[in-house]
Amino acid sequence: MPNPWTGTGNPYTREEVVARLRATLDRGESILAAGAGIGISAKFLEQGGADLIIIYNSGRFRMAGHGSTAGLMAYSDANAVAMEIGEYEVLPIVKETPVICGVHASDPRRRMWHWLGKVKEMGFSGVNNFPTHAIVDGNFRQVLEETGMSFSHEVEMVALARQMDLFSIVYVATAEESEAMAKAGADAIIAHVGTTIGGSIGVTDASCTIEDAAKRTQEVCDAAKSVRDDIFLLSHGGPICGPDDAAYINQHTDAVGFVGASSLERMAFEQSLLKLTREFKQIPVRSR
Repeated sequence: MPNPWTGTGNPYTREEVVARLRATLDRGESILAAGAGIGISAKFLEQGGADLIIIYNSGRFRMAGHGSTAGLMAYSDANAVAMEIGEYEVLPIVKETPVICGVHASDPRRRMWHWLGKVKEMGFSGVNNFPTHAIVDGNFRQVLEETGMSFSHEVEMVALARQMDLFSIVYVATAEESEAMAKAGADAIIAHVGTTIGGSIGVTDASCTIEDAAKRTQEVCDAAKSVRDDIFLLSHGGPICGPDDAAYINQHTDAVGFVGASSLERMAFEQSLLKLTREFKQIPVRSR
């Protein structure tokens, strides 16, 4: 069904987004969800054929030259930043691709049903749980869980989104989180295996091997499938940073696609700008 006001594009209903992704798989293609921190990224991600464009607050930090993990810190209002990027930069430039809004579900200052209403009113077609506490571990994770800022809020947000006809694509790090999200009604579950390796601000030692990434991804897939068989299973992060890596995960797990943010947006800017700048600098001048 086309947009009732413009006749094309966002917002899509949940069923429409699901149908688009199933059509991608029916064509024998892998699903690609791509993070965009600025409008020009969204413009060319769409032209490149991305199935979904996700707006994270971390995209603003990433495109300002900082590590994506800054999006987990108290440097800005995560929900407000994602909404602003969507409203002023991405939704005005994207023509057809469903745009997903990152939602910090444990923000204690917001009534989540009310915020999701604003997300829907803005024209987003779905939600993603970012910043997510799924990728926080150790003692700090336990503190978050015990002091009212638990991962369960992200699960509750997804259940609300399902009731509100918003598509949901969510990060999880463990089988238990995957099972909880599947029960809540998540449409797509992303096995997050860590911060992306590589580039100028990627991790180096704080990562796992590609074999371990496949093992962890399959654990997430198995947990989701134990609840429902209609969930799109995707991979993200760690050593899965290029097309060959994503292909390896697809071949060795039940994942049917990849979610890329740093691995698409940041790497593309770093590599292309570096190469182009050096080429310009190599232009000779006439002898004087």
